[in-house]
Amino acid sequence: MSTHLTGLDFKAAMPAPLDPAFRPASLFNRVYRQLVSQEGGVPARIGLERGDGSVSLYATTVLPGNHPGSALSLYYIERIIKFLLWQRGGWRVHFGGPREIGEHIRATYAKGGPRHFDADFMGGVYEHPFEVVVTDPGRVPEEKENPVPLGRHLEGCRVGFDLGASDRKASAVVNGEAIFSEEVPWDPRHATNPQYHYDGVMDSIRRAAAKLPRLDAVGGSAAGVYVNNRARVASLFRGVSAQDFEEKIAGMFLRIRDELGVPMEVVNDGEVTALAGSMSIGDNPVLGVAMGSSEAAGYVNSAGNITGWLNELAFAPIDYRPDAPADEWSGDIGCGVQYFSQVGAIRVATGAGMAFEPNLGLPEKLVRLQEKMRGGDPLAEKVYRTLGVYLGYGVAHYADFYDLKHVLILGRVTTGPGGDILIQTAKDVIAREFPELHDRISLQLPDEKSRRVGQSIAAASLPAMKGE
Repeated sequence: MSTHLTGLDFKAAMPAPLDPAFRPASLFNRVYRQLVSQEGGVPARIGLERGDGSVSLYATTVLPGNHPGSALSLYYIERIIKFLLWQRGGWRVHFGGPREIGEHIRATYAKGGPRHFDADFMGGVYEHPFEVVVTDPGRVPEEKENPVPLGRHLEGCRVGFDLGASDRKASAVVNGEAIFSEEVPWDPRHATNPQYHYDGVMDSIRRAAAKLPRLDAVGGSAAGVYVNNRARVASLFRGVSAQDFEEKIAGMFLRIRDELGVPMEVVNDGEVTALAGSMSIGDNPVLGVAMGSSEAAGYVNSAGNITGWLNELAFAPIDYRPDAPADEWSGDIGCGVQYFSQVGAIRVATGAGMAFEPNLGLPEKLVRLQEKMRGGDPLAEKVYRTLGVYLGYGVAHYADFYDLKHVLILGRVTTGPGGDILIQTAKDVIAREFPELHDRISLQLPDEKSRRVGQSIAAASLPAMKGE
């Protein structure tokens, strides 16, 4: 595959079998930086300020403004800031570098601009109007991260749950051992009555709690952003009106905690994905990526703590082709949800001509794909090899933004023999295209049992029991 983007040519050593137009962000950035190194660059610093006063910093270099290829820098920085916002979060972006780039970013995130969805989202999460500050590199605030410990409490009788877009999982855990786990299909994104969400969560908790001699604590994970057990923004509740969200969804988990009368913690599913990985491996740092109904990701740093970042990599771009598939929620193209999820798997399969029975939902189509894989269908194998190419180049891109040692891949997409093909293909991409990462990063699947229920078990460990 040879690709071209506004003056940059690059060729992937391992093209995606069923998606040869895939244009990895990791390759674009590598070639762009080589050009900057050859031509001479100028510094650019990006600071992302969050609601608690913490600041994340990202430093790079760009082509000078008078260079004939300086338009490349607009694209390069725009995509990096887009990635950083969904990885680390922030209501204020400080850009220190060439003013024409900074003004381009400001216009891009302004009302009516291409990234106004992202600006509105971040403003809602951090309850500040979103803004872009254009300044000199030396005036960008210094980095100030506030990592915090997370979970790892497994004593007693606990329930852990994980809320996805197509199913909700729950486990009954006694002193760190799961004695019961189940998945129940549901469709929260299209439910307009908030009672549906409350009833579903309570049903899962009660069904798991019924297997325990007593209930000491409940921990949960869910897609979206949660602050102090309050839902702030979440696609799971997109069908609920804004008024009902604030009145009945935002404080729903606090209500459930009070009704159950036990300690309860609910956090973003990505953070629990990383926690599950860290607990399983017994080492850090860990980037956990769950390929489920969407892409959930989370990060535990070298000290075993979470960072306070969003880690919503479903909305972080990894494909730079101009006609990349669009995310239905944000409207942006080339983002992780279209590559590392049920959405991505079925997109590739149907695009290659795989037929599914009419009226099947994504979870059922995934089951059919996995059945075809187990049956030796060569097209199904190519689907998983394509997903593996995405993952290999995607992990290389993630390595530009995270300190990586272990990357743990979870989620229903990885179930069955296709998951092994996916991982091996990704490893082959990294070994062939990014040898400097091959010995540094361990990319792996958990065992089958941990793969399906590890998220809810780790969630069970979130709350400390009374007296701890």
